[in-house]
Order: sequence, then C-alpha cells, then structure tokens
Amino acid sequence: MEFGFTTAAYVVAAVLFILSLGGLSGQESAKRAVWYGIVGMALAVFATIIGPGAGLWLLSLILIAGGGAIGYMVATRVQMTEMPQLVAAMHSLVGLAAVFVGFIAHLEIGNVASVMASAPSGLTEAGLQSWLHDQDLGTFAALIAHKTSVEINILRVELFLGIFIGAVTFTGSVVAYGKLAGKLSSNATKLPGGHLLNAGAAALSVICLIWYFNTGGFFPLFVMTLAALFIGYHLIMGIGGADMPLWCPCSTPTRGGRRRPSASRLATTF
Repeated sequence: MEFGFTTAAYVVAAVLFILSLGGLSGQESAKRAVWYGIVGMALAVFATIIGPGAGLWLLSLILIAGGGAIGYMVATRVQMTEMPQLVAAMHSLVGLAAVFVGFIAHLEIGNVASVMASAPSGLTEAGLQSWLHDQDLGTFAALIAHKTSVEINILRVELFLGIFIGAVTFTGSVVAYGKLAGKLSSNATKLPGGHLLNAGAAALSVICLIWYFNTGGFFPLFVMTLAALFIGYHLIMGIGGADMPLWCPCSTPTRGGRRRPSASRLATTF
C-alpha cells in the first residue's frame, strides 16, 4: 500500500480526533463526539495494518482482539465518576508507547548505519540500491537508508522530543491517576527546591539534546528519559488533587501531537 493512502488516512483520523475532543465539551454533542473518536481510531488502526511494513497478521489480530477485550471490560466496569482516573491511566500508556517507539527508531538508525558501513566500496547509485534491497531491511530501515545526513538529524530531534514528551506524560499521568483514585495523597507535594528542580531537569534535557544531536549515542537519550520521567512526576505531584482532572485535557494536545509521527514510525518499524 502506498504511503499516500496511509498519510491521508492519518490526517483524516487526526481531524476526527480533534472533532471528538471538541464535541466532548458539551453534553448534547458528546455522543456524536464519541463516535468521531471511534471511527478515527478504527481508521488509524486499519491504515496502520495495511500500510507500509504490513505483516504479522495473526499477531496483529491477536493484539487487536486482546486490546479490544480489555478496553471493553474496563469501560463497562468504570463508573462515570471514575472517568478522570481512566483517562489518566490511558494517557500514561500512550506516553509509554511514545517512549518505546522513540527508542526503536534510535535502534533502527544505528542498525542502518552498521549496514551502510559494510556496503562494498565503488558501488554506483543503482548498485547501492540493489545491494540494499538484498539486505532485506524493514520498511522503516529502508527509508532511513535513503535519507541524507540532514534528514537523519531531523529524525533524531523528532524521536528525542517524542521520548521526552512521552516520558513526561507517562509519569505525570501515573501520578494523576494515583491522586484521582485516592492511592496517593491529594496534597500538593514538592521536593526541596521546587520548580528549580524542574528547571534543572529541563536544562539537562536540552544539554542531552545537543549531546545526542552531535553524537547519536544512546546514553544522552537515557539520561534525558530519566530527567523527563522526573519532570512528569515532580510537576504533577505539585498539583492538588482537586485540580487533577485538569491534567487530562492539558496533556491531550501533546498526546495528539505525538500520535501521528509515532504511529507512523511504529507501523513502519514493525
């Protein structure tokens, strides 16, 4: 399946997600908004399954069936008053998925670099393309192999930001769930230093971005992930329990901004 159809399907799905979020703000439009979300997610999943890198059909069907069954059981057992907890828990999973997808993209870049380093010297452009085809690279790896160094650096920045936002969303949503569910204290709690710690962790992340941009190594990604996990935890721990429902809609735009590139990389990688 051509990339054009998959990209168009992702764009339509994104529009449906936006309409869904906008419709949930009112009681009269909420029912229609839910259907927008259902259709959007179904379209995104369908486009991912039949799009570039399609395969592993049995595993895909098992995962879809398992996820659908779990979602149905959870949704039927959760009361309406517990919806903020459910949304926070779902946000944490989305953030964690973004972190894993970013690390997968990093590993794929390294694998392609190793393959390209072993390419015979003196190959013409056509010969190099034929040689790469014989290496049986995955769809995402094949795309990386044809990118310029500038495009690789752009991809590195993208995956770095995806991991950062995903890690912040993950721990922040876990803390939000704990406070909403009464498993954590609802009081606003901060470590000594308060927002200076958050600023320090953010500054460390910027340093790691420059470090990673220049070296492409795994360690700066790892350090940044730890810093981002701390920011998400400490930032939301400093919010009182009564304000926790605000975390879910505030984190939704960042989740939506991450969904499209992350879903595309995840689909093509697997």
